[in-house]
Amino acid sequence: MTTESTEPAAELRPLTEHDRFGRLIERRDGVDFPFYNGVPVELSVGRWILVWASVVVGFLALVLIPQPDNFVAILPRALFVIIPLAVLALVAGRHWTAIFRRVRAVDVGNMFFFAALNLALTFVIGALVSLFFPVAPNTTIGGAGEGGVADTIALYVGSGIQLIGEELFVVLPFLALMYVLFAKAGVSRKTAIILAWIISSVWFGAAHLPTYDWNWVQAIVVIGSARIALTLAFIRTKNLWVSVGAHIINDWVFITVAVIGAAAAAS
Repeated sequence: MTTESTEPAAELRPLTEHDRFGRLIERRDGVDFPFYNGVPVELSVGRWILVWASVVVGFLALVLIPQPDNFVAILPRALFVIIPLAVLALVAGRHWTAIFRRVRAVDVGNMFFFAALNLALTFVIGALVSLFFPVAPNTTIGGAGEGGVADTIALYVGSGIQLIGEELFVVLPFLALMYVLFAKAGVSRKTAIILAWIISSVWFGAAHLPTYDWNWVQAIVVIGSARIALTLAFIRTKNLWVSVGAHIINDWVFITVAVIGAAAAAS
């Protein structure tokens, strides 16, 4: 498959201050999102559908392949990452790496900032929702530390891999939506960002329905709303490594608390 699209690329012009959000949302580093406007290569609607389908296939591998322990779970977690990246490389060629950028010291700081923001949103929204609706526990995190040291290490490694997949699960549809909205529907860049941001967050929340016993309020409202902060990490930096780092820090905090709790209960 070649990387050239038969569809005309969106008309390109330099971004202006009016096109971009303010400094609280987008850094003034001149970097833009890849693919949505034909740079570095245009992906047609059909190819974006293929990419979106690949994240679904990766997700199905994650949830359908049995995971009797955290060692075996590494395989479906790895497939969750490998499948969409392989398809992105197939349709975008060497430009598939455009979603990744070099990590600088400021990016590490952003990882911790957005992880803290996500934790705060999760606690606040979760507390408010729990006042009015029943909530279900996350069994993966709840069982952390109960399988011994080796299993716990495998949990950290496997969850780190899975969280890369979760970022691909959101960011690739986000970019697909931006392309359709900006290049095909003709909406402004800002509007495309906002709509893609909201839709991909709901998409992410819906994927957590099996994790939380099909509790729609918990998955869509709590997880979907908290997802806003993690996607903002990508919107601000245009670097998947930053949103991955923030997501790993966020989840490893919960895992570590559970591990410490399990160790205290066993002593």
